[in-house]
Amino acid sequence: MNFSRGEFFWKFIFFTGLIYLLFHDPIHTFLNRISGKAISSVPRPVAPVPGDLSADEKNTIRIFQEMSASVCSIKNASVQRDFFSLNVYEIQQGMGSGILWDDLGHVVTNFHVLYQANKIEVILSDHSSYEAKVVGVAPDYDLVVVQINAPKEILRAIPLGTSNDLRVGQKVLALGNPFGLDSTLTTGIISALGRTIESMTKHKIQNVIQTDAAINPGNSGGALLDSFGRLIGINTAILSPSGANSGIGFAVPVDTVNRIVPQLIAKGRLIRVGIGASLLPDNLRKNWGISGAVVLQVMPGTPAEKIGLQGIRKTVFGKLILGDVLISIDGYPIEKNEDLISYVDQNKKAGDSTTLEWIRNGEKQKADIIMQEI
Repeated sequence: MNFSRGEFFWKFIFFTGLIYLLFHDPIHTFLNRISGKAISSVPRPVAPVPGDLSADEKNTIRIFQEMSASVCSIKNASVQRDFFSLNVYEIQQGMGSGILWDDLGHVVTNFHVLYQANKIEVILSDHSSYEAKVVGVAPDYDLVVVQINAPKEILRAIPLGTSNDLRVGQKVLALGNPFGLDSTLTTGIISALGRTIESMTKHKIQNVIQTDAAINPGNSGGALLDSFGRLIGINTAILSPSGANSGIGFAVPVDTVNRIVPQLIAKGRLIRVGIGASLLPDNLRKNWGISGAVVLQVMPGTPAEKIGLQGIRKTVFGKLILGDVLISIDGYPIEKNEDLISYVDQNKKAGDSTTLEWIRNGEKQKADIIMQEI
């Protein structure tokens, strides 16, 4: 069949347009067009609000708006030098969260967030960035304090609560920067109290708060708040085989934080107190079938020497004589070394009077002793 050039041109235009409509317009739109139905490009109307937000929602929104400025993001970078060019470059090792402790620029976070960092960057909620210096560390409690040089007017210290009256089931809010996403809020409840976790140094952190509020990588060092917006813990760890949230997170209780942080700011380290005696390792004590804390050695001139505590001794014939076995402190039972160490760490400071009870040659003895800095 022969077509003139004019016929071929118009038939080409027709079929090209038909193909465009079939392949570049939705089928229903094409059918509506050929049927003459009108197509509206106006957005759908918004459904009316059936009521006001609940009181709980309003409270959560208020806490987020007010407390976000007290939580910051922390970058941990390792500064290295290229072997060949000698150029200095940064390797970002991780990100975490932190809380503003005061208007002097002190920021509290987890020790593991800044582990092995030699350059630290703190990013505030207004996205301003400051290089930070380490002020003090307490690895046993997974805590570190850094300081930034920022204007006081933008430093909003987080309000502190207490962790000694918390109850399982009460609402909590976690503020932090999971996966580097700043100003993230998750909510949940306290699912358990009195948990024990290990720090990087294998030291046991006592009375840890367990929560089901989502805590993911990057949340470490962030704030766990009560329903009044007060700090009740520092988010520190999750229990998860995959490394992501699985419904169980942990926070160092604020009473522990509030005891340690002022010491880190003032002296750069945690001030430990004791009685001036070393203890027999627990594995040896277990081998001997003894319950308590066995005194291994008493240091001269210490409170332990003053009350007459005795360590393990050896006779002239080489026979070992068991030292005193500490069985209670202030009425709190001691079954192993950690019981004594944890009680002193959480409850005592230098100069405090303490009542010790021990067993020597099968007989109980008791005396008051003054704690000293060690």
